[in-house]
Formats: sequence, C-alpha cells, structure tokens
Amino acid sequence: MAVAINLVLIIVGFVLLIKGADFLVNGASSLGKKFNISELAIGLTVVAMGTSAPELVVNIIAGLGGHNDAVFGNIIGSNIFNMFLILGVAGTIYPLYVQNDTVWKEIPFSLFATLAFYFMVNDQLFFDAELSILSQWDAIILLVLFLSFLLYVFLNMKETSETEIEDMEVTSNTKTTLMIMGGVIGLVYGGDLIVDNAISVAQIFQVSEKLIGLTILAAGTSLPELATSAVAAFQKKSDIAVGNIIGSNIFNVLLVLGVSALLQPLTYNTVLNTDLNIMVFGTLLLFAFMFTFKRNRLDRIESGLYLTGFFAYMIFVFIREQVAI
Repeated sequence: MAVAINLVLIIVGFVLLIKGADFLVNGASSLGKKFNISELAIGLTVVAMGTSAPELVVNIIAGLGGHNDAVFGNIIGSNIFNMFLILGVAGTIYPLYVQNDTVWKEIPFSLFATLAFYFMVNDQLFFDAELSILSQWDAIILLVLFLSFLLYVFLNMKETSETEIEDMEVTSNTKTTLMIMGGVIGLVYGGDLIVDNAISVAQIFQVSEKLIGLTILAAGTSLPELATSAVAAFQKKSDIAVGNIIGSNIFNVLLVLGVSALLQPLTYNTVLNTDLNIMVFGTLLLFAFMFTFKRNRLDRIESGLYLTGFFAYMIFVFIREQVAI
C-alpha cells in the first residue's frame, strides 16, 4: 500500500514539473522581451536558477545530514543527466542552434568550473592527503567563480537583436511574475515529491547511498531541466533549452556545491572520479559537436549519440553496484 501511495505522489510530481516548466519558459521569455534581454541570458540565469533549486535544497539537507556520497552523487549525476539525457532529448525533438558566444565562452566556462571542482575534491590524488575533502575555503572559491559568472551574464544580457525576440509573447508584469513564480514553485515541489517518494521506494530494495545519488536523486532533481528544455525545444527556443543546461551545470557545481560545502565541509569518495570523468567528457563532447555536421548546432544524430551514451552509463552504474555488492 505504501509503495502505491509513493507511485501516485511521483505521478503528481511529474504533473507539477511539466506545468511548472511550461509556466517558467513562457514567463522567462516574456521577461526577456519586456526588458530587451536575450533568451540566452534568461536561460543562463532565471531558468537555470529555477531548475537548479531542487539540487540546492536536496544537497543542503543531505550535506547537513552527513550524506556526502548522496551530495556529490546528486551533482555529478545531475550534470551527466543534463548533458547526455536532456540535451539528447531536446536535440532529438528539435535541432538546437547554439550561439557563437556560447560555444567559445559559456561551454568553456562550464568545463573550467568542472575541472576546478575535480582539482578541489581530489586531495588524495594531487596532494597525497589521507582524505579528499571539499573544504569551506574551496566553497568560497566556487562561490567567487559563480559570482564572476553572474557578472559576465549581467554585462552581456542586453546584447540581443530585435529578430531574436520579436516572436516572443509579452504578458503583463503581474502575469509574467506569477508565471515565473508559479513555474519555480511547481518545479521545486514537483521535484521534491518525486525525489522523496523515489527514495522511499528505493530504500525498500536497500540500494547504496552512492547509487541513490547518481540515479534517483540525480534523475529527480534533473527532471525540471528535462521538462524545461523539452518544452523550450518544442517551442523552438534553442537559447533557453541550451542556456538552461549549461547554466544549470554551472549553478550545480559552483553555487549548489559551494553553498553545501560552506555550511558543512564534505568528504569526497574518489570512486566517483569515474563518473566525474564522464561529466567532463560530456562537456567536451558538446564543444566538439559544434564543429560536426552543421556548425554551432546540436543535430539529431549528435543528440542520438548523447542518448546512447546515457543508457550505456546507466548500465555501467548498475553493473558497478552489483560488483561492489
């Protein structure tokens, strides 16, 4: 009976996510046109922050509770889901055009943030330490990098053309605000319902905290990004679809882990380095895809390769868990 209730609540969570994503994309698009801000800037900030809210909430709770494997597994897994599954799905729905600045600035910054995180959490590998820890000093560096990213977006947010925003619907200030707030609330509560109830179901089968972080938590907290990017792709708003993913990955590493480690230093399990390497590879692959087939576009074939990589990764994760047992 308990499992049945969990499954019903998961379905309710999905409904909240899908409607929340729809409200957020439309509200953010209206906001962009109203203030002459590019869709890319909106995707990198408002939408990315809204869809990263579940990761932030889940990680703060998990970090304060000492569930370090779940904290790191959630972020690494979420970013892998973002790159391989979500971009794969969105690019299959509609080929995604990527602006030149995104290719040469935002994607490399996302890669830099990931590599900085890799260096910070591998004290055993680089400094021969007894433990690998994401310290509070590391957290401060991550948060400074995050503020630098926000400053960059703010300084470039007005760089848009009339042709980019002329097809976007404008609503009243009140409606736009309510749509964005309602979208974020729907995403957060929908994601929370899915994660809480999925974990309850998973615990019945006694799976490891690391596996929960890399799969259930990662999938649950990445559902807002999936819903938002899929809706944006259906509406042919490539900048929101792509900006949402790149922005979310940057937010996850710099803001979510930064805040989590600032509140409580986190011990890192180096077994996750394999997953972290896959996360780095996914970002490099996106950069490479910008120069294959049609330049500055994620085509359906490339999206299919992302999806294939995602399913291969899932198989690897479950096989590794079985071997560990």
